[in-house]
Amino acid sequence: MTPAEVLTGLLRSDPTSPRITCYDDGTGERIELSGKVLANWVSKAANLLQDELDAGPGTTVALHLPADHWRTYYWALAAWSVGAHLTTTDAPSDIAVGITADGSGETEIVVTLAALARRATSDVPAGGIDEARELSSYGDVFVPYRTPVDADPALDDTLYADLVVVGGALRRRVQVTGDLTHALREALAVWADDGSVVLLRDVRPEDVDRRLTTEGAAPRP
Repeated sequence: MTPAEVLTGLLRSDPTSPRITCYDDGTGERIELSGKVLANWVSKAANLLQDELDAGPGTTVALHLPADHWRTYYWALAAWSVGAHLTTTDAPSDIAVGITADGSGETEIVVTLAALARRATSDVPAGGIDEARELSSYGDVFVPYRTPVDADPALDDTLYADLVVVGGALRRRVQVTGDLTHALREALAVWADDGSVVLLRDVRPEDVDRRLTTEGAAPRP
């Protein structure tokens, strides 16, 4: 199963159910994305990568976004939708997606985390892309020009053949934690089992249980 097939499965199962719920107590935001809304964000980002930057199998996309924020996940799914190799390291890449431009990518995409952002809050270098300003102009439907094969690299040292692991018998709503690589793999596993991801950002330790109880969620075993 590929990440693209995971996303298709969510839409087929129930496009209106929440698939990401993100609490950001630092900003006071609670963002919930249904399968349909998640797919819409993924399509726009994938169209940007494919049509604007000619990304596809063999392209390296470095993801420098926080593991506990909802924008991180549609960018990861977009990179996999075009068949790119997603990395979480600071090594040089073809495309770098991050909160700030750090010079690690030949092309830099600057992402502003605020839900209603309309322009970047940090500098966008010449030739770079301001996601908040430009992403909305891309299409809501994505059709890949090329697709990855099982032996293509997908996430750091993991191949597409090994990326999605179906865990079985998971709780419906699961908190995803850990470093970025671990969180991305866990999110894919939850979605592959038709589940929903809960992200807690800047939530005080004493408030974690209350947030999870509110969402009917539990840490992933």
